[in-house]
Amino acid sequence: MKKIQLLLFILIPAVLFSQNDKELAETNNVIRKAFNEKNAYATVAFVEQRWRLAGNKGFDESIFYVEDILKKAGYVNEAVATTKNRLTYRIERRPLKRPSWEPVDAIVEIVGDPVPLLSFKTNRNMLAINSGNTPPEGIEADLVYAEKTTKEALESLDLKGKLLFADQGVGQVHRIAVQKGAIGALGYSLPGYLKPTKHTNSIQFTGISYSDSLSKTFGILLSTAAKDRLKAALLKGPVRLRIKTVATFRTSDELTIIADIKGNSQPDERFVFSAHVQEPGANDNATGVGTLAEMARTAAELISKGKLNPKRSISFLWGDEIVSTRRYVTEDKERAKGILWGMSLDMVGEDVKKTGGSFLIEKMPDPSAVWTRGEEKHTEWGGGVLKEKDIVPHYFNDFILNRCLDQAKTNGWIVKTNPFEGGSDHTPFLQANIPGLLMWHFTDEFYHTDGDRLENVSAWEMKNVGVSALVAAITLTSSSEKTALFLVEELKVSAFKRLEVEMKLSQDAIKNGGSKEKESHILETWSNYYFGALAKMNNLIPGGFTPKLEAAIQAAQKQVSEKSEQLIKAL
Repeated sequence: MKKIQLLLFILIPAVLFSQNDKELAETNNVIRKAFNEKNAYATVAFVEQRWRLAGNKGFDESIFYVEDILKKAGYVNEAVATTKNRLTYRIERRPLKRPSWEPVDAIVEIVGDPVPLLSFKTNRNMLAINSGNTPPEGIEADLVYAEKTTKEALESLDLKGKLLFADQGVGQVHRIAVQKGAIGALGYSLPGYLKPTKHTNSIQFTGISYSDSLSKTFGILLSTAAKDRLKAALLKGPVRLRIKTVATFRTSDELTIIADIKGNSQPDERFVFSAHVQEPGANDNATGVGTLAEMARTAAELISKGKLNPKRSISFLWGDEIVSTRRYVTEDKERAKGILWGMSLDMVGEDVKKTGGSFLIEKMPDPSAVWTRGEEKHTEWGGGVLKEKDIVPHYFNDFILNRCLDQAKTNGWIVKTNPFEGGSDHTPFLQANIPGLLMWHFTDEFYHTDGDRLENVSAWEMKNVGVSALVAAITLTSSSEKTALFLVEELKVSAFKRLEVEMKLSQDAIKNGGSKEKESHILETWSNYYFGALAKMNNLIPGGFTPKLEAAIQAAQKQVSEKSEQLIKAL
C-alpha cells in the first residue's frame, strides 16, 4: 500500500442521490447479484499466506492463482486467442535487475534466557527485507545500544563483530552499523497510529540496503515488547544475542498479469483497474488482488450470459505497485491514448471494527486538496497542501462517490473520501494526465505490520467495493445517451451541494475575521472546478457526443455559474 511513510483520515459530505436511471439501476442489480464475496475472500486467504515481493515465490504463486481464476472464468491466453475471443489475458515477464528476496525463518534469543525474544513463526516481519543469511547454526554476538546514532555519538563505540541496537528505523541503524564493522543491526520505529502500546507484538516491515545484504549482514525489526525486554536486560548488564536468519535470493522475472474485456464498438478506449500483489499483508493488498479477481470473474460471467455488453474495453492489472501500472500507461503511447479512466484497489477489505479504519475514496486533486476544511481531512498517511495549478477538474471524483453511495443505500455501508495524497497505483494514471482514483481503507492499526492477517478482513467490505467499482466501469464503458444525461444532472446536484457547504464554511470564516476576498475566491474556484468537470462529460457516450448531451452540459454549466454568483454576492 501507499509507498512513502505516514498516513491519515477523512470524510466528505455523504449525499445520497435518488436512482432514477433504469439502465444504471439494472447494472447495479445484476452485478450485485453475481459478485460472490466468498470467492474474493478465498483469494485473500491464499495470497495472504505468502510473503510477496516482485520475483519471489510467493508473488509468483499469487499471480498464477489469479491466472487460474481468469482461465476458469473464460479468459483465453493471448498467445492462443483468436479475434473471436473477447475475454483474454497475458502474463508479462521482465528480468529483474537484482535477485528477488524472500524470508524463510529467523529467531532472536537472549543468551541465558530460555524464551526467544522474537521468532519468525509469530512475527513474520521481524527480518528486514534484503537481510542475508547467518550460518546454519546461527551466530552469537554482544549487543551495543546507542541512544543516538550520530557520527559523534558512535565514535567511541567498538562495533566490530557486534550487534547495534537503536530506537530508529532499521535501515538507518544497519547502514551505520555495518560501516563500523557490526555483523547486524536491530531497530525500533513504529508510528503512533499503529497503537504500539496496545499491539505490543506488532512489527512493521521495512528493509535494509540491498548491497549490504551481499555481505551476509542482516537487520532485525523489533516489536514494542521486544524492544522493552532488550532494554530491561541491558539495565542488568551486558547482553549477548543468539540470532539465526534464513532468506532466499533468486534470479527471476517480474510478473504482471493483465486481463482484458474487449469493447464491442470502441475497443481502443478503456477503463483500467490496478491492484498490486507485492507486500505481505492480508488487507494490504491481498484484498485488492481478491476483489479485482472476483470483479473480472463477475464481468466475464455476465458478459457470457448477455447481461452486460461494454462498448469500450475494461482492463484488469495485477503486478508490482506503481511499477507495473506506470509501465502500462507509459510504454505503449497508442494504448495510453485510449485509457480514459484508471482506478487502484488497495486495502479494500478491512473489517473496520477491528482495524480502526474506514472505506475511503482518495480523490483526484480538487480544491479540497488546496483548502482542506470542514469535514475534509487528510489521513494519517499524510498529504501536503497542493497549489491551485494542481487542481484537475473532472467528474470522476463525484461519479465514483455516487456509485459507492448507490451501493451504500442497500446496506448502510459507510463511504468517505479524502483529498489527494498519492502513493499508490492511482498516481501513475494522474502523472500521465489520465483521471485516476484510489479505493482504500484508513486509518489502520495493523498497516504494514504482521498483524495484517485474514482475521481482520471483511468479505462484506470487499463486495461493497467490488460492486461499486465494477458498476462504475460498466457504466462508463457502456453509457447510453439517457444515462449520460442522468449523470450530467447528478454532477450538477453534486456541484450545488458542494457550493452550499463551502458557502457556510466561508461565512463562518468571515465571521471569525477571515478575508471576504479570499472566501469569494474559494467559492469561485469550486465553481470553476465543476464548470470544467462538466465539460469533461463530453466523453460519456461511447462513439459520439450528441447534441442533447452537449446542450445538457452547457445548461448545467450555466446553472452552476449562476449558483456560485448568487452565493458569492450573499457573502
